[in-house]
Amino acid sequence: MKLEVTIAGKTFKNPVTTASGTFGSGAEFEEFVDLSALGAVTTKGVANVPWEGNPTPRLAETYGGMLNAIGLQNPGIDVFCKRDIPHLVEKNASIIVNVCGRTIPDYLEVVERLSDEPVDLLEINVSCPNVKAGGIAFGQNPQALLEITREVKKVAKQPVVMKLSPNVTDITEMAKAAEAGGADALSLINTITGMKIDIYRRDFVLANKTGGMSGPAIKPVAVRMIYQVRKACPLPIIGMGGVMTGQDAVELMMAGASMVSVGTANFHNPRASIEVLEGIKAFMADQKIEDIREIIGCVE
Repeated sequence: MKLEVTIAGKTFKNPVTTASGTFGSGAEFEEFVDLSALGAVTTKGVANVPWEGNPTPRLAETYGGMLNAIGLQNPGIDVFCKRDIPHLVEKNASIIVNVCGRTIPDYLEVVERLSDEPVDLLEINVSCPNVKAGGIAFGQNPQALLEITREVKKVAKQPVVMKLSPNVTDITEMAKAAEAGGADALSLINTITGMKIDIYRRDFVLANKTGGMSGPAIKPVAVRMIYQVRKACPLPIIGMGGVMTGQDAVELMMAGASMVSVGTANFHNPRASIEVLEGIKAFMADQKIEDIREIIGCVE
């Protein structure tokens, strides 16, 4: 049974990684997950300086998922390079680093700092609010997305994966903008903007009012957008959005994803990523599939 997949020239032992922001940098999950058994560990977003994140409360359960308004709290690139990367290397994990920022120079500073680090892919989180453009996310404007992709590619030593926001009218337009900017791969979907109101307090549940919705409720949207992007754009895709089981992962791969991220599932089952991998293997054995690549984008 062949599980190896290739993204932008990098080969991973299997197609399962973790969704940024749901797995830290792996240390807190080691009791439950052998990090080297995963295709890769995708780290929590890292910025050029420490970010405190949004005020609390910033998490809320919803039907079929959760809302988060963490605000990309992180210790900054200095701590990340000193503490997290060496630990992942020690554990023999493949590494995908999620990069966030408020301006293009913010992103470039992080990408340049990572140039000499043993990192496999850079996942650029363009759902961050662009403070130079009145707060709209880089990933919600095709021209802004093209520009940040192009600038990141100028300085990146590792392949660049642009993480697309689903909060747009046409996801294929965004994919084509990233492609035009020189992206090596895409990841999608990020969270869908949502809101929850406490009817007894007559107030918002989240201090930020809105948050990003994730979990199984958004999987059909993820499947649809992955399929649309695969048909419109030749770049390889890391798929995410509501993956709870191996069957969910297979569904995203059939839509067009070469690799799949497990996110919200990690919060209620710390072994979720390994169980998804085991579920993929069981499906392949049941269906007598010898090579995982047979199912990638198999639906027309």
